[in-house]
Order: sequence, then C-alpha cells, then structure tokens
Amino acid sequence: MKYLLWLLKAAIFFTLFAFALNNQHDATVYFFFGTYWRAPLVLVVLAAFAGGLVVGALGMLPGWWKHRAAAAQLPTAPSETPPTAAPAAAAATAPVPSISATDLPAVRQHGL
Repeated sequence: MKYLLWLLKAAIFFTLFAFALNNQHDATVYFFFGTYWRAPLVLVVLAAFAGGLVVGALGMLPGWWKHRAAAAQLPTAPSETPPTAAPAAAAATAPVPSISATDLPAVRQHGL
C-alpha cells in the first residue's frame, strides 16, 4: 500500500511537471489603468491558485474567530486522572463489569 501511494504521488508530480514544461509560453495578464503582467503561463496559474488560497483563508477567518471565542467561553470540565495500571495478571482475571441502561448518558433525538 505504501508503494502504491508513492507511485500515485510520483504520477501526480510528473503530470504537473509536464504541465509546467508544456506551458512555458508568455502569458499577459491585463490589470486596470493599462498595467499588465507578462510571465510564463505556469507562473500565472500558480499565482492564481495561491491568490485563491489566500482569499479563501481570509474569508474563513471571521468564522474561525467566532468559534474560538465561543469555545473559550465554554466551562471546562475537571480533568480526571487515569487509574493506576494494574498488573497484567490481575487485569486478566478481573471480572468485566456489566453496564445497565441507567448507567448510559441520555441520548437526545434531533429531527431533521
């Protein structure tokens, strides 16, 4: 499975590398007021992809901040310390406790 993933990664890399080699012609991007940018097409595509990532991340920032503020206001539960580890022989012979329906937390049903 590990070799199959490396083979897939290599195929994606060589496909993108061939795309970059085949698109070395100059492309011109025209901006406002008569300005333009002339660069190889692969750089223009890469810049558009990076710009899309930046705009997408900036668009998600207010939501992230809102969720962080809401999570910071939640009360924190007291941390429980794990029980000490019992010897393996004692753990193997210990009876398994049974769980009844009253021991389980209540499940809330939500309709769609």
